[in-house]
Amino acid sequence: MNVKKTILASLLVCMLPAAVFAKDLQVGVSMALFDDNFLTILRTSMLAEMKKDNVKGQIEDAKGDVSQQLSQVQNFISQGVDAIIVNPVDTNAVKPIIDLTSKAGVPLIFVNRRPAAELTGKMAYVGSDSELAGRLQMEALAKRMDYKGNIGILLGDLANESTRERTKGVKAIVAKYPGLKVVQEQTAKFTRNDAVDVVSNWLTAGDDIQAIASNNDEMAIGALQALGKNDAHVLVAGVDGTPDALQMIKNGKMVATVFQDAKGQGQGAVQTAVKLVNGEDVKKVVDIPFQLITKDNMAKFTGMNQK
Repeated sequence: MNVKKTILASLLVCMLPAAVFAKDLQVGVSMALFDDNFLTILRTSMLAEMKKDNVKGQIEDAKGDVSQQLSQVQNFISQGVDAIIVNPVDTNAVKPIIDLTSKAGVPLIFVNRRPAAELTGKMAYVGSDSELAGRLQMEALAKRMDYKGNIGILLGDLANESTRERTKGVKAIVAKYPGLKVVQEQTAKFTRNDAVDVVSNWLTAGDDIQAIASNNDEMAIGALQALGKNDAHVLVAGVDGTPDALQMIKNGKMVATVFQDAKGQGQGAVQTAVKLVNGEDVKKVVDIPFQLITKDNMAKFTGMNQK
């Protein structure tokens, strides 16, 4: 009888789904930096998706340091993670990361910042078309400017693909209208405080500017702080759709922003990682669309990019 019971128990165990015995997936995430409003929302979204998908995640802050990010990726590989998600510090410096993960056979997913490298094998990029963001932003500004006037562009981190592509999009729209002209462009490194300094310098120099196209919302808000009450005639637009930017649009201070879906990108990155680990086919580029936000439609975006 005991033998029969043992055999029966063994058969039942064999019939259990493989998932019962499968270990939790381990995913290592290296973020360019934690100290950024949009990236904080992205990080929170990834954590929530990991919890939902029973994925164990370890998220590290590269603090804007390329070598530190590479070291984090090396550590993840040493720890035997199943997949690695990277929000790159420098989109032009991803080859060492690609080489390391390829050699180790670990799936690699880039999120939010598109790497300037060909993605092969078990790799994917989850993010949005940055040039489109620049086009949407500048088209909204141009309309409010009646298609004439001078523009200043606040550039993000110069090592970042989104800085180049968003600026390219802005300039493509400016080129469409003979009455528009870019008279200033300077980096404020995606930060509010640097944007205050840059725009204050423009004002001190007496630059004649009717609108400021900012590569992100944080710099747009910095521009508004620098402009103050005396220069309310200067139109400002950002990119990201952060809660602070929506408040500025509601108050009539900012013309527009472009919604970048932090939650969609975060969820997409984790879901893509799981698919790659499971051997499923995924697109090399998983596009999360940008959408223009103005005072007319901002209600439907409220609460979407919350931390």
